[in-house]
Amino acid sequence: MPITDFLERNARDYGDDACLVEINPELVDRDNLPWKEYALVETAHVRGYRKEITWREFDDRADRLAGLLIERGVRKGDKVALLLMNCIEWLPAYFGILKSGATVVPLNYRYTSDEIKYCLGLADVSVLLFGPEFIDRLDQIKGQLPDIRHSFFIGEGRPDFAEPYDEAVGGLPARPVGIPLDDGDDAAIYFSSGTTGFPKAILHSHGSLVSACVTEQRHHGQTRDDVFLCIPPLYHTGAKMHWFGSLISGGRAVLLRGTSPKWILDAAAKEGASIVWLLVPWAQDILDAIECGDVEPGGYGLDRWRLMHIGAQPVPPSLIKRWKRHFPAHEYDTNYGLSESAGPGAVHLGVENMHKVGAIGRAGYGWKAKIVGEGGQPVARGEVGELAVSGPGVMKCYYNDPEATEAVLKGGWLHTGDMAREDDDGFIYLVDRKKDVIITGGENIYPVQIEDFLRKFEKIRDVAVIGLPHHRLGEIAAAVVEIKPGEESSEDEIMRFSLDLPRYKRPRVVIFDEVPRNPTGKIEKPRLREKYAGGSVVARQINEPAQS
Repeated sequence: MPITDFLERNARDYGDDACLVEINPELVDRDNLPWKEYALVETAHVRGYRKEITWREFDDRADRLAGLLIERGVRKGDKVALLLMNCIEWLPAYFGILKSGATVVPLNYRYTSDEIKYCLGLADVSVLLFGPEFIDRLDQIKGQLPDIRHSFFIGEGRPDFAEPYDEAVGGLPARPVGIPLDDGDDAAIYFSSGTTGFPKAILHSHGSLVSACVTEQRHHGQTRDDVFLCIPPLYHTGAKMHWFGSLISGGRAVLLRGTSPKWILDAAAKEGASIVWLLVPWAQDILDAIECGDVEPGGYGLDRWRLMHIGAQPVPPSLIKRWKRHFPAHEYDTNYGLSESAGPGAVHLGVENMHKVGAIGRAGYGWKAKIVGEGGQPVARGEVGELAVSGPGVMKCYYNDPEATEAVLKGGWLHTGDMAREDDDGFIYLVDRKKDVIITGGENIYPVQIEDFLRKFEKIRDVAVIGLPHHRLGEIAAAVVEIKPGEESSEDEIMRFSLDLPRYKRPRVVIFDEVPRNPTGKIEKPRLREKYAGGSVVARQINEPAQS
């Protein structure tokens, strides 16, 4: 079945129920309105700070867009790109593209003009929908996109090189277009996060997206009574596939445009959120705000919040232990996945396995997982190898890149590029990205292990460990350390804290700087390597302090 069937069922069975809410606290703050009391403020005075649609309205909007695309000559298999910030129009547009038979191509809202041009060309996009935040970037390349037949602008302040979306769909009927779809049809092209190079185009089928719905609901037990607070960007498979749990159950979701701890806690309270998916930096910010007295969680009324889960990156066990101290009633879960596997769920910890915090879990519902060596053969338990997964959500291919496809799809298994190990109970622990492993003096160093250790130091807000060239050892480990606001530290203090690590794992260089992360929370290590791989940094190598 195509994934659009779930939307049509919800519109038929739960048509008058609210399904999507958008909250934009920046509008409240901009107008100096009392955010803590926003529910009491007249809507007219905050100019759309909160928007809401029902399942029927969602489906109607999708049908109108599908009709528009078909009217403009879009045919089954054509590619339609979506370049929007998180907003209430995002998901109806996504499903409208799917209903037309086209393949939807979500774009990262942080892309530069050149990256947008590259991705539009790589995916053979012929129609583009975009919002006001991208006018300047698109204006720079508007004459360099010969394959774009139609551009539609969603929002206010339309540029002259695009048609007004609302006017284009306004006169069209909200009725099904009748394009036949099945599991094997192309549905979406997502782009890799780019943490290891320029993005690759990842092609998924309708069946792959449906499997993500089923896996997510099986893992977290969503019902129509659940409310999912969604903060990460919808262009990424992580946020989208977690929202698929709301789609399959007919539950409500809240799109929060902002990551302030106060905004997250207040939105969760006022909207009655029961499930909140956070990235590591946001969870860290909430805990820091609580512990420094900026927020008092007991004053928010978070009675319905039952599940906090984190994904998109390795999760420090120390962070979850802190979270449980402040929120002991919350269940915790983590999912592992990647865009090539239709997002999170290929490996899943499970709320019943809190005693295994630090692991990413075992193979998720409908999935298989194994850890293999260089020759593709399984390694012994406890040994480090590459994680490979197999299941219904594996991509069809890297679009227009058969060589890259062949490198990762082998015998029905997706080789993830992540190094991992399996314990005696069958739980999998991430060790690091294959490309991030540091080889120093012939020893393999896995940066995640050092990062997890250093995050235990109370002054450190965030840390990234990268390899820097060394004339004798080949590479040495450098720790890029971001200190908490209001704290001070020194290289010597960090090195003394590191003495409990085995000698070969201790960072040999400490750099105080901001740790860059992409919108999905992953550390952008290529940026750090590009910035710090020169000899001037290596010259600052620190001698270890004497053991005291």
